[in-house]
Amino acid sequence: MSANQTVGDALTMMRRDATHAMRNPMLTISAVFTPMIMLLLFDGVFGGAMSHSLLSGAAAAPYIDYLTPGIILMAVGSSVSGTAISINIDQREGIIARFRTMAISRTSVLTGAAIGSVIRIALATVVVFVVALLLGFRSSAGLAQWFAALGMVALLALAMTWLGIAFGLLTRSAAGANSLGLIPSFLPFISSAFVPTESMPAGVRWFAENQPYTPMIETLRGLLMGTPIGNRWIFAAAWCAAIGLASYFWARHLYNRDPSRQAGPSVAQLMGQ
Repeated sequence: MSANQTVGDALTMMRRDATHAMRNPMLTISAVFTPMIMLLLFDGVFGGAMSHSLLSGAAAAPYIDYLTPGIILMAVGSSVSGTAISINIDQREGIIARFRTMAISRTSVLTGAAIGSVIRIALATVVVFVVALLLGFRSSAGLAQWFAALGMVALLALAMTWLGIAFGLLTRSAAGANSLGLIPSFLPFISSAFVPTESMPAGVRWFAENQPYTPMIETLRGLLMGTPIGNRWIFAAAWCAAIGLASYFWARHLYNRDPSRQAGPSVAQLMGQ
């Protein structure tokens, strides 16, 4: 199969994904509004207390400046559930099985869904960024720092997209896909997204400093606000690459497995029950 046909098939699948997203807008709305509400909640309700009790010695900038990088990455993670549910519905309804029998590029089915997911992630992050600007967020980044920040967000978006596709192919139901997709949405709560890790108890602090989101958040915060990054960008890039590559090959494996096993395990089986 030629490269032109592969690209054409992927674009067709992307248009199909966009059509489904417009017909079922709640998944996109949820991915956009969840991080936006978190931004409004933490800045509007907890912002004053956070600034005075936790950030007075750790950051000279207003709390909205500290908060925004973490919420932007939370917006990326919040998209996983929507991607997983969409893929799972196609699988349960037999759409993916039909695509497997058609004269189209096998990779285009997943690639088209991935492109559509990345577009939705871009929409969510733009909305969050605009709201942050309205709340007073200001960045000291130059052009090079902005390009680096966009590159890191794009890497994470690709990684989370393929993770969502893998979750959708793995589970038997939309509820199971949604449950697994919530994991990347909640990890930022135990990171440096909302408060410095130095303020956490020892055990929680260790987890927060060594989980994937903290180096990503600190890297993005450093790029946008000019705070020290150190070697965190190496860990951030490594986490994005590891999650993205592992999820991509996992999704490809699940997609290419025996169609009779395409339903995947139930949530109870995944939990060992």
